Amino acid sequence: MDVYGQPLDRSGLLAHVGQLSQVAGVRLVIIADGAGRGTRLLEFRSGAGLEFEIIVDRAFDIGHASIAGRPLAWVSQVGIEGPWLREPVALGWLRNFGGGLLATGGLDHLGSPATSDDADPDSPAKVTNDYPLHGRLSGEPATLVGYGANWDATGCTLWAEGLIRQASVFGEVLELRRRIDCRVGTNEFRLRDTVTNQDYSPSPHMMLYHVNLGFPLVANGSRLVLDYETATPRDDFAAEGWDHFGPPTRAATEEVLEIRPTVGTDGRVLATVLNAEEDLAVYEDYRADTLPYMFLWRMLGEGTYVVGLEPSTNSTAGRCDARAKGELVILAPGESRDYDLLIGAHSGADAVAMHLRRHS
Repeated sequence: MDVYGQPLDRSGLLAHVGQLSQVAGVRLVIIADGAGRGTRLLEFRSGAGLEFEIIVDRAFDIGHASIAGRPLAWVSQVGIEGPWLREPVALGWLRNFGGGLLATGGLDHLGSPATSDDADPDSPAKVTNDYPLHGRLSGEPATLVGYGANWDATGCTLWAEGLIRQASVFGEVLELRRRIDCRVGTNEFRLRDTVTNQDYSPSPHMMLYHVNLGFPLVANGSRLVLDYETATPRDDFAAEGWDHFGPPTRAATEEVLEIRPTVGTDGRVLATVLNAEEDLAVYEDYRADTLPYMFLWRMLGEGTYVVGLEPSTNSTAGRCDARAKGELVILAPGESRDYDLLIGAHSGADAVAMHLRRHS
């Protein structure tokens, strides 16, 4: 392990510290005040400068994140709220959207609000469903399966696992098991998600990883580094320079591009956002077979200044379009689908330059 510049094995590290928590670790805390009162968080410190928190009561999503004290994630005007304040109808997602490094969309819908006829001969009472913006998952609290630090022959892994259930009488019964691992001495963590249909009838399934990046990573001159095949605006706006980001602008409107990334020989996609000075970067590395699409969300307005990188199972056209095109994933009873997303960060010009070589 390379712990704050010192190459150490377990015995070498423990010779320097009273316990691992001096330099790295994961601990459970509870917000004591405000709209987030009672919300459980898991705070991770990697031992190399990366710190992030898991919002246990918000679908095991990621809230604040920083590297070497430099913030990475966008935090909205809403901030962290307790799950009892959710408003899961139409655009109600926006009233609960606290930002954070990751907000997961799904498990049966993503994109704009929609109404869909999901008539099921095995569940005659289930006739029509209304689907809010990006689905209902992000407001669901998790059951905390466990967390801790596991040592092996080469080092230590910080981990946490949660179980989130999205269910309705006469509706979907979908379960997300999320495992997050962070190797001590590194500045990245991996999400391994398994979505399972626990119902006795088939269930549509959609998934979106809404990764939200903010100042100081996103600032005038920041840019996206990504190999791609196509980049198509969702709405009518000039897309020139879509991969470069300017300063906050008054009366700006959101812009969304649908991107078909180039898939590497390993079957994965690598996307990086870096600041103008190229001494701060965040990257995503994920499996493309289950997440063939990516959205780029640009909202460069005063007060709402954010860039979102959003790997997705489906296009921006939404659920009804996916069904019409035969692209909507249908999980049979008991069937599961796996996802693998790696998120990392670099601070310092040398570290960023070394990372950018992966794109060449």
